[in-house]
Amino acid sequence: MAERKPPGMGFESWIDKQIREAEARGEFDDLPLAGKPLPPRRPGDEYGWIREKLAREGESIDSLLPTPLRLRKEIHQLPETLRDVQSEQAVRAVVDELNERIKEWLRAPSGPNIPVALADPDTVVAQWRTARAERLAAEQQVRAERAAAAERAAAEARAAAEEARRNRGNPLSPYTWLNWWRRQLGRRADRTP
Repeated sequence: MAERKPPGMGFESWIDKQIREAEARGEFDDLPLAGKPLPPRRPGDEYGWIREKLAREGESIDSLLPTPLRLRKEIHQLPETLRDVQSEQAVRAVVDELNERIKEWLRAPSGPNIPVALADPDTVVAQWRTARAERLAAEQQVRAERAAAAERAAAEARAAAEEARRNRGNPLSPYTWLNWWRRQLGRRADRTP
């Protein structure tokens, strides 16, 4: 525990004295970033350290928002939140859970007085259906394009194989000359004693 400041001594000189004594004892010798410059800060960014702390802790900046703003942001982000939901019942459950939190806040509001409206489950479900149909159509088109590309590649491979097969009987084909040389080398190997 740090000692108390002696009466009559200024705070700055007392702190400087403690720092000098700690340096003399070697308490600052093995610090993790010793000898390295401080990380740069953007000018005018007084709260950058908060963002860095939240990032290290794995938290979102949204956790600092007042409750009504956080709820409004969740309403705004519902389409992205519901993107991977598979059934209409699950969509309605997510909307109902959000609406319960909104109702809870409306019963006992805290923080700034910002109006927050309930999310309409039918509207959200209709938007989810439309977005899902568009996404499924886009995925189906991508699959069809990939299948067509694979079919073209297979057709090109079959055509190349057919061309190679036809060139085997052609006297000007490299395959014919290669086979001729192999036969010649085999005959020479048979003749040598």
